[in-house]
Amino acid sequence: MKLYEFAFTRAIRCRWTLQELGVDFEAVNVNMGAGEHRQPAFLAVNPAGKLPALVDGDLVLTESAAIALYLAEKYRKFLPTDPRGRAEVNRWVLFTVTELEQPLWRIAKNRNLYPEAQRLAADIPLASQDFRAMAAVAERHMQGRKFVFGDDVTVADFVLAYMERMYARPKAPQRIAQIRAALAS
Repeated sequence: MKLYEFAFTRAIRCRWTLQELGVDFEAVNVNMGAGEHRQPAFLAVNPAGKLPALVDGDLVLTESAAIALYLAEKYRKFLPTDPRGRAEVNRWVLFTVTELEQPLWRIAKNRNLYPEAQRLAADIPLASQDFRAMAAVAERHMQGRKFVFGDDVTVADFVLAYMERMYARPKAPQRIAQIRAALAS
């Protein structure tokens, strides 16, 4: 199994899930800063040129949340067995990628990623407002809870990665500590 990744991308969810599962995998660093994600070798893996990508035999899977869910399903761990529990896990995974990440991407694109002439500075405060409102929903949900759903960690916890105690888990990728240190400075 190969995980194509680059530091500080959503590949961290996939790495974290693999580490929590104790699954052996080959980490393939794709240096986005050097444009390796746009080279033919990587585009053969993911024509969208985005990370992460997981290759498991003849399966090539992209999208970090889909990869994390696949791994949990394949190894029958970190997913509830009942339909309601799975629905709750799926709800929070999808909430994370649609309601929390989307405004953060708008901010990042308009601050750094788009060419300067294409950036919309006025969208940054709107996206910040959208994010804060949805983060408040997640925070309210987590009040009095140890995990996103139920009494045990699920894949939703690795995707949402919502609090100090999740980051303190022994198998949390060290990159999380690096990110937290960078944000604190």
